Amino acid sequence: MKRPVPLALAAALLAVCSTALATPAQAQERPMLRVSSGAADNATLDPHRATSTADKGVAAQMFDALVQFPAGSADPKALEPDLAERWEASADSKVWTFHLRHGVQFHGGYGELKAEDVVYSIQRAGDPNRSSFAATFAIIDKVEALDDYTVRFTLKYPDATFLGRVSNYHGGNIVSKKAAEKLGDKFGAGPIGTGPFAFGEHVTQQYVKLVANDAYFRGKPKLGGILYRMIPSDSARELAFTSNEIDVMQGKREQRWVERSAKRGMKIDIFEPAEFRTLHLNRNVKPLDNLKVRQAVAAAINVDEIVRYAGKDVADKGCSVVPNGYLGQDCSAGAYTYDVDRAKKLLAEAGYPNGVEIKSVVSNISAQQPIMEIVQAQLAKAGIKLNMEVVDHATYQAKSRQDLSGLVFYGAARFPNADTYLTEFYDSAAAIGAPGAMSNFSHCSVADDAIRQARMEPDAQKQLALWKDAQVKIHGDVCAVPLFGLKQVWARGDRVNYGYALKGALNLQPPITELTTVSTP
Repeated sequence: MKRPVPLALAAALLAVCSTALATPAQAQERPMLRVSSGAADNATLDPHRATSTADKGVAAQMFDALVQFPAGSADPKALEPDLAERWEASADSKVWTFHLRHGVQFHGGYGELKAEDVVYSIQRAGDPNRSSFAATFAIIDKVEALDDYTVRFTLKYPDATFLGRVSNYHGGNIVSKKAAEKLGDKFGAGPIGTGPFAFGEHVTQQYVKLVANDAYFRGKPKLGGILYRMIPSDSARELAFTSNEIDVMQGKREQRWVERSAKRGMKIDIFEPAEFRTLHLNRNVKPLDNLKVRQAVAAAINVDEIVRYAGKDVADKGCSVVPNGYLGQDCSAGAYTYDVDRAKKLLAEAGYPNGVEIKSVVSNISAQQPIMEIVQAQLAKAGIKLNMEVVDHATYQAKSRQDLSGLVFYGAARFPNADTYLTEFYDSAAAIGAPGAMSNFSHCSVADDAIRQARMEPDAQKQLALWKDAQVKIHGDVCAVPLFGLKQVWARGDRVNYGYALKGALNLQPPITELTTVSTP
């Protein structure tokens, strides 16, 4: 059944349907693109609250930011103007000034985008009571409107990569101040942005409909809108796709599915960012407190065999603890060399000539357990007995964050620069049990100085050098063994043209732009 719509929200939606958006007749003249991400429903379309892939993917079509990743790219070096047409940074990268485009209109008659909307949006995104991404903006000391089209940020410390924080990803999206204040916590059910598509309708567990924003500053969309259908079943979604009931769908990130689908003539897109799989070695658990034992574990793991299992098209071997393609990744230390005899020798030198036993809490999900069974068999060849406690995914998460696992297999995708990964997984301040605990399962601390200095280094080249130093030290201390990145897999019909080359998408699904088309059968 349809969600009940409060009066204030109803008024906003009425405005959406009547101001600068495609009317039903106009939309009928242009085709709707039908998409299914596999979600059962959308929880919120508030860009500052949307954390699931399904929510982020839909919300992204309705909002813009000061700067953007070009459609089809997840490369932070490619960031380009969006709502800001230009910007300047002070020599120490602590003061950033953005100059807004003139004439950009919000959906639903909420008026022209002004500097006060940007100030409000960033303050909102930095408020933990209104945003899921507040930590990203903790660096900001002050954000102010100098005039209607100029916004200045003053930071607490230098940040040479600040543009990433105000890009079209997570909290960087700009909302209408008037609409957000009017709708309050209902904003996620009737979002107002400036993007190429505007909110139309949400029918619970059935679909979300977006309509074309014909006043979009980059031009009138070629589509009449987008229909996001809720089809959580893989088999039902694939049947809907092959029956031409949907045009774009999320596929399975499995080599066999990719190969089978390609043989059936389906157009398959495999793109970044990959969810990076890493094996963390917990130095708080004996015998992994011994460097030689950690070196033995690394030498006993055949990453190439694991990548072959995952699949050549969907898996990409890692070369560093920072994922492939991230700004600042450095592979100069090289991968750990697979050498079973050396692993046995290292164990003997560590005082374990008869081998060792290590416990690992493992999730029973298909993306983890089979990989850990391969690791278990590989380690056994070197005399390392891996005792796996296989549990449901929620229990695995809980136990891993209670220091109850010697080896922790973990996969994640983050904003693509080295700081995000190094800070969350390898800074001792993020170690399990620490006051600021995040995901440092290894209790790594060897690179703390380099990680923290890099975070505040205003010079981009010096920052890169510090990130390199951190990765070399982490490699030397064997805090973790990088395995592979598992890429995103989507399918599209023959009639769909995204309007760009799809190489990456930070929201983990193909962006639909004003240039996207779908031809009639």
